[in-house]
Formats: sequence, structure tokens, C-alpha cells
Amino acid sequence: MTAPRSPVPRYLDSPRPLAFAHRGGAYHPDIEGLENTLSAFRHAVDLGYTYLETDVHVTSDGVLLAFHDAVLDRVTDRTGSIADSTWAEVLRAQIGGTERVPTLAQLFDAFPRARFNIDLKSDGAVEALAAFVEHREAWDRVLVGSFSPRRMRAFRRRTRGRVATSAHPLEVVAYVLSPSGRLARLVTRGRPAALQVPHRRGRLVVVTRGLVRRAHAAGVQVHAWTIDDAAEMNTLLDRGVDGIMTDRTDILRDVLRARGQWNGTVEENA
Repeated sequence: MTAPRSPVPRYLDSPRPLAFAHRGGAYHPDIEGLENTLSAFRHAVDLGYTYLETDVHVTSDGVLLAFHDAVLDRVTDRTGSIADSTWAEVLRAQIGGTERVPTLAQLFDAFPRARFNIDLKSDGAVEALAAFVEHREAWDRVLVGSFSPRRMRAFRRRTRGRVATSAHPLEVVAYVLSPSGRLARLVTRGRPAALQVPHRRGRLVVVTRGLVRRAHAAGVQVHAWTIDDAAEMNTLLDRGVDGIMTDRTDILRDVLRARGQWNGTVEENA
């Protein structure tokens, strides 16, 4: 007997497989070095992507940023911690010599038809993101995840289950080790809408046919990250994954088109 299926959150109600532009497609040759910028996300949208993946941090004065790292050092021309910097200070940083660090509000305004997969990268971002989603009434435009069980629990409490969330690592373990989807769903109290996991972790294959089967039996989707190789994409799609996150938005689109599974928008000039 399988676990009863819950209604699919509106965020996930698009035809599958879902194609996620990870940080806007960070390693696409046309935008390499411009990850998580407005230009990167615009490039992905122009390719037809409607699901955009990003991370969030919050500045010392409470501005929610679409930025992966805790510090500015790696991808900008400035240094310092996001949490210890004001928004005015972050504004002076440039990515690739031309781009500013965008706020999450700027992304929402620039791409009103897009849905965002958001990773909570700091404790301070929990309340800031919850308040942002509430203010925008963007309950169905976001799916939120975190590697921190504590942050994930705090966000779920704050949003009272109105926002779709992915499994934190302990919940992923429940699905990996449980003999059935029903048991995994009971252990996780039905909270995750999706497992967002790597294909492999060292020698361990995480995304097996069994994991996909158990997740589907519980009404949970499986999204694999971050996949940039065409052969690996095909392997995962053959196993029945519901979505793939990629830095190579061109390769994933080509693979899905070849399989007749591209569900993104069609460019006017295509």
C-alpha cells in the first residue's frame, strides 16, 4: 500500500520534467563569471527557462539579496561579509566588472512570470524571506530549501506551511533509508514537497530508481543538482526524476528538446 498523495503545490504543477537554471546558468559560456546576476537570469529566461534557482543572504540593514556566498570575495571586486555589510556598501561591489548584486525584489520585478527555487543560506535570511513572501503574497512562486534543518524548521513555522519546501538533509536520509514511501512520509510528517539532491555523494548513488519510486509513492518530487553533462542528464531522466538543476542551461535544454520533454517557453525568434 502506498501513502496517500497530497495535492501538488501550485509551484510544482507545471509539466515535468522541470528545468531549473542554477544561479541563472552559471557556467553557460555566454555568461560565465556572472552567476546570480540580473543578466544571468535574463539570459536563462530568454532561453525559455521559467524556473530559476538562487540563494539568499540578508545585509546588516535587512535587505534580502540573491547571492550564494556569505562573503563578497569570490565573485565581486570587493571583500567582506554580507551579514556585516549595509546594502549601500554591497551596491558598490561589481560582479564581472559590470553587474551589481541583485536583491530578491529586483528578480521578482524583472521576471514576473518566473518561479524561484530559493536556498536559505543564512539564519538572518529566514525571517527576511518569510516576510518578503508574505508581503508579495508569493506563496505559489517559491520553493524554499536549506541544508540547515534548524533554518528549514524555522521557515516552515513562520510561514505556517503555506510555502512549498524541499527536504533538509535529515529528511532526505529518511527517504534514502526507508523501505517505503509511506514510512518516509510518516517520518518526515509530509512536510517536504520535493527531494532536491545530488546524483551522487562520493561513491554513494543518491538518485536511484528506488529513491524516485519511494518519493513518488509519497507524492514527493525528486530534483537532481547540479548536472551539467548530457549523458548524466539522460541517465537521471530515464530514472524518472521530476527536475534537473543545471549551470549549463544550453545543454539541459538541448537534452530535453531531443527527448521531446522541453517544457520551457519558446522564444519568439527560435
